[in-house]
Parts: sequence; C-alpha cells; structure tokens
Amino acid sequence: MTWISIFTGKSGFAASSTAEDVTKGIDGTGLTAIVTVRNVEAGQKVKESISQKIPNAKLEVMELDISSLESVRTFASQYCSKGHPLNLLILNAGIMTPPFSLSKDNIELQFATNHVGNFLLTNLLLDTMKKTARESGIEGRIVILSSEVHRVTYKEGIRFDKINDEKSYSPFYAYGQSKLANALHANELSRRLQAEGANITANSLHPGVINTNLARNGGFFSVFLNGAATTCYVALHPQLKGVSGQYFADSNLNKASKYALDADLAKKLWDFSSKLTKSN
Repeated sequence: MTWISIFTGKSGFAASSTAEDVTKGIDGTGLTAIVTVRNVEAGQKVKESISQKIPNAKLEVMELDISSLESVRTFASQYCSKGHPLNLLILNAGIMTPPFSLSKDNIELQFATNHVGNFLLTNLLLDTMKKTARESGIEGRIVILSSEVHRVTYKEGIRFDKINDEKSYSPFYAYGQSKLANALHANELSRRLQAEGANITANSLHPGVINTNLARNGGFFSVFLNGAATTCYVALHPQLKGVSGQYFADSNLNKASKYALDADLAKKLWDFSSKLTKSN
C-alpha cells in the first residue's frame, strides 16, 4: 500500500502538490458544485472561509445527513426544486472506524454513510447533472472519495450477506469495505453513463487523510494529513476531460485493487444498493 509519494507523476503533480497547484490557471467561473461535508457547522465554516477570499462567490449551506436515506431524499428534493444547475458532485463526507452501530435505516453505519447514502444521492441528482451537461455543453464530473484502505477489506471484498453482522464486525475492515464500495460505485456508474452517452464522468480517488475529525477513531492514520489536491485535480483539471471509471491518488492515475476492478462485483453492488435504497 502506497501512502505517500515524493515523486512527480505523469500528471506533473505529486503527493506534495496542493489544491492551488493543481488548479492554477483553471477558471471555474460559472460552475455549480455540491460538496458534501460531515455537518452544517463545518459547512458554515467553509462558507465563511471562501467568502473572505472570494466575496463574489455564491455559496449555500444545506443540511444533509448522508447516513439517513430520508435526509438524502429531502436534500435532493430541496436542491432540485430550486432549479439550480449541477456541474460537479463531490462526495466527500464520511466516517472512519467507529464502533459497530446501525444507521436510522438499520444499515451498518460505515457502509450506510460512506456508500449507501452517496449512492442514493447520486441517483437522485443525476437527471439534474445530465440536463446541465446537455444544455451547457460542459462535461459534468462526479468525484467519489474512496481511500487506499479500499485494498484492506474482508476476504469476500463486499460481505453482502453480513453487512450488519455485529459479531464479525471489524471497524477497520468495515471501513475498507465501504471505501471499496466507493471505487466500485464509480466504476459501474461510469459504465452506465458511457453506455447512454451522457457527458458526465465518474471517478474515485484517495484524497490523503484530510485534517478533520474524520480520523478521530483512526489512530495512527490521523498523522497522514495533506489536503484536497487530488479531489480538485479530478474535479477540475482539463487533463481528465473524458476520463472516467478510474482511480486516482497523489493527483495521478493509480491502479485500484483487484476487487475494485471486478466489473461483476460492481454490478452486484449496484443491484444490492438499489434494493437497499429502493431506487432504480
């Protein structure tokens, strides 16, 4: 498992690159993005920080509990009712290695928060993204934050029949399972978008562990702190126009695990997730 690389990759960037480095010269004016965060308070702080630097930025903080399917549906309904376009969907919010618990929908909390809620949210916003891409002619991008820990999961990869098995629950393997699900989701979503000719890409990435309370249960993982460079690279850089169904780390293309590259497993997860969320 490679956590940190000091070498510049083919993209021209490396682990040491910052969000400012990878977006230098890129004009995102006019693009509308949704970026999920863990809570409203965090969102307000981000809004205030951006507003101080870019007074003309149009920012809105909306409540969304990504672990709750009801909250996801309410958020998506409210957003779509506003008539806003949507160019970028950055699925950033997540939790890491908590003790076993169930979500409001009786789904193991890490799987519910890190994958199932994101799966439903994406499906509910897809029509808006397709319309925006079609009318604007600008490629839409869906960015799903996975992790290098997607390589470290249960031996089955995704334990479809034991998602809620408390007796065999491992906080770390369950986290890896949810991050594997993120990569599989991006790959299957990409396949479906390409099949219908939608001008939208979907990719997953390892962002580096950002300095937030994500790692409060993560022990030594909390020391691996960089930032949002890879997320910004995948979301905005022109190098990646038309690039979809890939996995990135250190602002470069990276090879995902064999489980993440398993197309049959990705389809099975899609069907499983659709049943959990009662969505098509």
